[in-house]
Amino acid sequence: MKELKKVNGNTLINLGFIPGNWFTEALDYININKLEDKEMLEYLEQFMLPPMLELQENVIFHKNIKAETVLEQKNVDDVITTMTEVMKTPTVVNGSIMPDACPTGKIGVIPVGGVVVTKNAIHPGMHSADICCSVMLTDFGKTDPKIVMDAAHSVTHFGPGGRTRENQFKFPAELLEQFENTQMLRDKDMIKVARKHLGTQGDGNHFLFIGISKKTGNTMMITHHGSRGVGAMLYKRGMKVAERFRKQLSKDTLPQNAWIPYNTQEGKAYWKALQVIRNWTKQNHICIHDATAEKIEATVENRFWNEHNFVFKDGDLFYHAKGATPLNAKFMPDITGPRLIPLNMAEPVLIVQGESTETNLGFAPHGAGRNTSRTQHKKSKADKTIQEVFEEETKGLDIRFYSNEIDISELPSAYKDAETVRNQMDEFGLGTVIDEVMPYGSIMAGDVNKNAPWKIKARKKYEAKMKALENK
Repeated sequence: MKELKKVNGNTLINLGFIPGNWFTEALDYININKLEDKEMLEYLEQFMLPPMLELQENVIFHKNIKAETVLEQKNVDDVITTMTEVMKTPTVVNGSIMPDACPTGKIGVIPVGGVVVTKNAIHPGMHSADICCSVMLTDFGKTDPKIVMDAAHSVTHFGPGGRTRENQFKFPAELLEQFENTQMLRDKDMIKVARKHLGTQGDGNHFLFIGISKKTGNTMMITHHGSRGVGAMLYKRGMKVAERFRKQLSKDTLPQNAWIPYNTQEGKAYWKALQVIRNWTKQNHICIHDATAEKIEATVENRFWNEHNFVFKDGDLFYHAKGATPLNAKFMPDITGPRLIPLNMAEPVLIVQGESTETNLGFAPHGAGRNTSRTQHKKSKADKTIQEVFEEETKGLDIRFYSNEIDISELPSAYKDAETVRNQMDEFGLGTVIDEVMPYGSIMAGDVNKNAPWKIKARKKYEAKMKALENK
């Protein structure tokens, strides 16, 4: 009697199947039941994937932006070019760009200031590593803004890494339970980073802003940051899952636009994890605001927040906002007030409200955006010292850098003209300004790389080496 050759993974791969968790179960079944040829292929039909999805052409997106200078025209052209590539993704059904839009990364990466709507698909690359980057406002009444500024400076934490164990905030039991009950967040490393980074703001364009309400004269504090290391870890995991699906569903889709189908186990798990990260990020803001209020024994008169870097679900549609502020209440289950749109440290933070339109898709800008990269901006200021640029652009304001090193790529001139953004908000129906928080001062990370721990270590090592050579 002829002995049947054992079927293995290579057999299935040679038949055109993509390796997956189902391989083990299928191989066991085939070999135990001694299936071959026609019987084996009939059994394997259930694991066959649908035909590869092709890229789309001519999917329209709404342009709530226009160029008013040569520099702006280059930026707008680049934004349209990259957004056009994004819209080719098979899951995409609609899109929009805001007045603060600017490209980030290679062509085909969703621009900052972009909104992309997909059907039954979550695209991690379209919310980026800084999941739930958001802003929170606390109204401190008639408290002296300098008192709030000094207290907040002593409480907050900027720069890479997190807080030391003795300086960590208490991790809420309810939030810990959410992590432990969420498949993609429950491991020890994830929870350790979540504890360590609670009450921290990171670097880049994140800030702590103190200002005075134009309407009430009250002192207000606004923080801007995202989900820090714990959000970046979830993003990395999400991208790995999305890439696996991309290879199975649409190899022509750009890797940065890979997606997780929502109607899969992985899709449900990722969506649940995103909601927990959203809760963590909100708590991250609350820790800093509550600690500041407690330090000065101030009464909190009002507080509200909104994210501008997230995925919002409406039925089977997923709105990916990469730097776009949600106007429509349906996108925010815990809405507590109007929305916040910061511009730059020398301009007011706008408090807005608004409605969905056919062209804004329920969103507004998230800030002023950039016309050039950080590096290009620094080169444009090469004829002046850093201190000269700082003094010119921050006159009359209390501007502090946590690292004690000025970062000129975060000064006002690094951003788009605030008046232009506001005018285009009016022109394109992107929310109505109902109050302005006039600037008193701001705290940012500053140039964290100049005196980063690894650079200090390298300098000390070099100095020790030079000293040793001198003593020979």
